[in-house]
Amino acid sequence: MLVYGRNVAEEYLKKSEKVRKIYLQEGFRDKNLIFSIEKSKIPVVFKKNFELDKLANGIHQGIILDVEDFRYTDYNQFLDQEDAVIVILDHLEDPHNLGAIIRTCEAAGVTSIIIPKNRGVEVNATVIKTSVGAIENIPVSMVTNLNTTIQNLKNHGFWVVGTDMENSVDYREIDYSGKIALIIGNEGEGMSRLVRESCDFIARIPMRGKVNSLNASVAAGIMIYEIFRQKG
Repeated sequence: MLVYGRNVAEEYLKKSEKVRKIYLQEGFRDKNLIFSIEKSKIPVVFKKNFELDKLANGIHQGIILDVEDFRYTDYNQFLDQEDAVIVILDHLEDPHNLGAIIRTCEAAGVTSIIIPKNRGVEVNATVIKTSVGAIENIPVSMVTNLNTTIQNLKNHGFWVVGTDMENSVDYREIDYSGKIALIIGNEGEGMSRLVRESCDFIARIPMRGKVNSLNASVAAGIMIYEIFRQKG
C-alpha cells in the first residue's frame, strides 16, 4: 500500500519495519525526515514531481511510502477493559470523515474503533493521510456484522449510545460512566434501523441554525469529548 504526506511519513518512520520503500521527490529538503530516512536504512527511489503525482491519489508533499497493508485488530481484546470507550462507525462512506474521526479518537484516548466489512469505507491511503498518521496509534477493527458486534459489546457490559435527531435526548444529559460504545451513523442516512434499535440511548446535539445536521466527523468529536469530560 502506498501512503503519502510528511506527517504520515514521520509516524511510519517511527515504526520503520512497516516501510518497504520510500519514493522521494528530487531535491526533497525536509531535514528531519531525511535524517529519519537515513537512520532507517530503508531503500529510497528519487523521482520527479510529476512521477510522484502519478503514484499518489492526493497531495504527496514530495514523499510516498510503500508500506505493509493495514492490519486490523480484534476488538474482543478490549471487551473486559474497565471504562473502555469504543467508537462504531455505521457504514461511513467518506474516507476523509473516517480519517478525521480516527484522528479525534486517537487524540481523545478512545480505546478502539470498529467499522463494517461491507458497504463502507475501509482504511486506505486517503484515510491514513487525513488521520495525519494517528491511525498508527489506535486499534481499528473490521467486523462482518455490526448488529452481532453490538450485541456482543452489550453482553460484556457496554452501554450503547447512538446519534440521531429524532426521538432522542440532549447528548449532555446521558450518563457516560462505565463502558461505552458510541455509534456514528452514515453521512446521508444516519444509523441503520437494526443498529438504532440496538442502542440503549439515542443522543442529539442541539442546533440553533437553519442547517439541521452536522458532518459525521464533527458530531463524533463533540460526542467523544463529552464522554471523556464526564469520565474526568
